[in-house]
Amino acid sequence: MTSRNTSFASNHQNDGSMPPAQRHVIGPMGKQMSLKDLPAPSTKRWVIRRKAEVVAGVRGGLLTLDEACTRYSLTIDEFRSWQRLLERHGVQGLRTTKIKKYRRPTLKLDEINRSP
Repeated sequence: MTSRNTSFASNHQNDGSMPPAQRHVIGPMGKQMSLKDLPAPSTKRWVIRRKAEVVAGVRGGLLTLDEACTRYSLTIDEFRSWQRLLERHGVQGLRTTKIKKYRRPTLKLDEINRSP
């Protein structure tokens, strides 16, 4: 998401001047997205694109975290893990297969303390 689109969504989310159905954000594939472009509430198969779309929708104010969790039967922890993985590793980090290939390793505290 570009900063221009983030601030646009944030401004409208905060002042309530634009109904959620008319808000737009830039989705993970670089295209404009509205509430109707989010995955169907009945989604059972969570491919990386769908996870990233839900995260972008919440970030951009298309729906709240609580609305997303209710709509998709997610726990807050599950959603937050998607958000963290997306921030740390990009869209490919949301994969559940071949994790080592797509996620950069993070150093543990004891490894950091041992470095010269």
